[in-house]
Amino acid sequence: MKTTPFTEKHIALGAKMHEFAGYNMPIEYNGIIDEHLTVCNAVGVFDVSHMGEFWVKGPNALAFLQQVTSNNVAALEPGKVQYTCFPNEDGGIVDDLLVYQYEPQKYLLVVNASNIEKDWNWCVAHNTVGAELENASDHMAQLAVQGPKAILALQKLTAINLSDIPYYTFKVGEFAGEKNVIISNTGYTGAGGFELYFYPEAADKIWQAVFEAGEEFGIKPIGLGARDTLRLEMGFCLYGNDLDDTTSPIEAGLGWITKFVEGKNFTNRALLEKQKSEGTVRKLVGFEMIDRGIPRHGYELVTESGDAMGVVTSGTMSPTRKIGIGMGYVKPEYSKVGTEIYIDMRGRKLKAVVVKTPFRK
Repeated sequence: MKTTPFTEKHIALGAKMHEFAGYNMPIEYNGIIDEHLTVCNAVGVFDVSHMGEFWVKGPNALAFLQQVTSNNVAALEPGKVQYTCFPNEDGGIVDDLLVYQYEPQKYLLVVNASNIEKDWNWCVAHNTVGAELENASDHMAQLAVQGPKAILALQKLTAINLSDIPYYTFKVGEFAGEKNVIISNTGYTGAGGFELYFYPEAADKIWQAVFEAGEEFGIKPIGLGARDTLRLEMGFCLYGNDLDDTTSPIEAGLGWITKFVEGKNFTNRALLEKQKSEGTVRKLVGFEMIDRGIPRHGYELVTESGDAMGVVTSGTMSPTRKIGIGMGYVKPEYSKVGTEIYIDMRGRKLKAVVVKTPFRK
């Protein structure tokens, strides 16, 4: 298995380790619920160095990104971040990702760990305009410091005013004595905080500094288990569960990152534009359990009479709500908020209701 610059630290801290996207990653330390609540109420640190990073540079960088991504990259300016996806030729999604405009002709793409090779090959194959591409995934480490007290801890380590970095923007500067650290007001938890990008050589120094700065705020290392429950409570999609090569961004409720602006002829635009105007055969919805039970990925969604009408893509017991929550694709007629649906849990038909996400307000 691959390792990150922090793998030995996770093992030394007693983390429960498991393979994820080819990496030896921490799933939990002291328990998923405790770690989840730590991030909601204080501050936690995720090692997300397994994520992929590609540089896109040169005079044709924007033209390339306008072709391969769904969102309007022309709306970015240096210091801003955009959520988007790579549509494929079949109406599905190659991956969802973040685009950072670093400089006028320099962008950073942050892609899912499980899709690094797939995404890189996709970008290379579709680079018909001669943009400069660089796969920097092995030369970048990343920590996500998340929670309402993250800003108090991290402000001790930089002269940059973190309050001047709005959501989905970033600054580059000195952090914990290291130069050229990307400090990004982004995250996958809905609890606030920052994501830090830096050279792997600085990993030990930055890890130590972050934990010392956060000690008075109850900082803890957090595993991928709580990362998943936190993102699900916010209704954030997970590639491989809620999104894949067969799910379109329109079906997934990502019409807001699918921009049909003039001159942006991205992959399979015509089909997605048709779906936007005419509707789709299924929609991704959030639901809460009425009956007691925990929905799981792959469970069938059925009508009251037991007819199949969808599938659970993500599900868990909500650590903050103490009820079963989930997301899944259903036929459009069952997608309205307040509609009662049923989950087939190993032969038991349990009632749920469609709700507006996020689950955690």
